[in-house]
Amino acid sequence: MAATHGEYRGYLRNTVDVEAGEHRFHPVQSSETTYRPLLFGTLAVMGLLQVASSVAILLHLTGYLQEVDLSTAPHRPIEEVQTEPVLNALRDPRRKGRCKPSREVLPSAHLPISTKEYYPSNHKAMVVAWDPEPQYRNRMGYADDKLQVLVSGFYYIYTKFCFRYYSPTPPPGGESNTQLIHYVYHESIKQNSKATLLMKAGSTMRLNVTTYNMYCTQQGRGVRLDEGDALLVKVSNAWMLDREGEGTYFGAIKLGN
Repeated sequence: MAATHGEYRGYLRNTVDVEAGEHRFHPVQSSETTYRPLLFGTLAVMGLLQVASSVAILLHLTGYLQEVDLSTAPHRPIEEVQTEPVLNALRDPRRKGRCKPSREVLPSAHLPISTKEYYPSNHKAMVVAWDPEPQYRNRMGYADDKLQVLVSGFYYIYTKFCFRYYSPTPPPGGESNTQLIHYVYHESIKQNSKATLLMKAGSTMRLNVTTYNMYCTQQGRGVRLDEGDALLVKVSNAWMLDREGEGTYFGAIKLGN
């Protein structure tokens, strides 16, 4: 029994035998191979999130993304939220982004022929009188059968005349040649209001052997006018003028400076 105990103690002291003996327990496998793919996957996801965050910040700074506070916005349909500012701008001219109409009224005038004026029966050219009602004039004057310029600028001048001849009996000799011509004169304040011919139009008409004849003529042109200038019109055979404002009128409108 003692020998046996001595052998056992010798066995414990022999380190060579211990190192050379079989392992009583199997070594545990390292967990390094298990956690390595998981670590790489986590790093890849974090990298993608970092790239996406950088792109989002870049887009926001360049204006492609806008912050919208949905918590304070009223709960309305998307179509209403998007279109309401446009509709309000169209309804209210004070809204920004709407083109405001110019408040400046362009100088202009449209004068129908006066129905109260009497013209003698002769061929002489006479100054025509007009009806200067206020609704036909804006920032232009009228006096002594003349249209007066109150604002300097470039104007378009126009006139139209209709002539009528009516008689219960045919004219003597059956036919008659009559000159129906109208003239537009410009009185310039720079030339001491001296009247100069601006334009003329008309024709020589042959009055047929009937009790009714009619002829119309019109003309227009642009001209530079100064404050204080005046315009007047003369017509031959003024006693034959049509007294309806739709057929005989005179006007001007400022086109620019």
